Amino acid sequence: MLSYRHAFHAGNFADVLKHSVLTLVLDYMTRKEKGFHYIDSHSGAGMYQLSNEYAQKTGEYKDGIAKLINEENIPEALQPYINLISELNPDSNTSDLDLYPGSPGIAKRFIRRQDSTHLFELHSTDIKHLTDFCYRWKKTFIKQRDGYQGVLGLLPPPSRRGVVLIDPPYELKEDYQKAVNTIIKSYKKFATGTYILWYPVVKRELVEEMKRAFTNKAFNNNIKNLLQIEFCLSEDSDEYGMTGTGLFIVNPPWQLAAQMNEVLPYLKEKLGDSNSNFMLNQLIDE
Repeated sequence: MLSYRHAFHAGNFADVLKHSVLTLVLDYMTRKEKGFHYIDSHSGAGMYQLSNEYAQKTGEYKDGIAKLINEENIPEALQPYINLISELNPDSNTSDLDLYPGSPGIAKRFIRRQDSTHLFELHSTDIKHLTDFCYRWKKTFIKQRDGYQGVLGLLPPPSRRGVVLIDPPYELKEDYQKAVNTIIKSYKKFATGTYILWYPVVKRELVEEMKRAFTNKAFNNNIKNLLQIEFCLSEDSDEYGMTGTGLFIVNPPWQLAAQMNEVLPYLKEKLGDSNSNFMLNQLIDE
């Protein structure tokens, strides 16, 4: 279908959760001198202008990052993410934020000379923006091809260190199971990698199917250390629209659960209301 454009949603509450976690994972990876691969299956444009017609049409960032950027008493675990956004918008405030990074933009902040970046994107417009964004970014490889297959083709990385982000638009119902299966197959090839799978909460039964598939296949494939993180603005609904967002993470950094125990209540307080809720669930122990 390829109709999805993340430019409409950049900086919303789902991005806040996903990118704050990605920031913590990449920060952890850079604490060792040895290089690693960052692999992004659905990269998008790389960087987004919040002042353009797409972001302004929905205004989703106003209920996401814009509510946090000038807050005081930010939790320590959330501060690296907020600092990154602030550095991109040095002269902005909540009413005129200009730039918001996609996942490649988050990664660019952390990637070192000894690391390598592999980005996949199918959309004909976004691949052009992504290529422009990555101009002169050394050891960055961009391909306009299926990201699921692209991930599998790069594993295991020579360094035996890697972070894989699978972040499909879920335009197709099959993406829910396809994303899980890709991580299972990836784990068979590279069991020590960190895998981050983002999902929207649109229909709860689809999320539960992912959870069952993960736990059942994880048991059969001896997968250890599976963490689920979720933040919902409102209760589950049969009406159209995303009520929440979450992540399944295989091999998360050891301190990530504790860090998100600090971040999630703060996100509920600042972005949510009395109907909001969050969850941190260790589905499979280490």
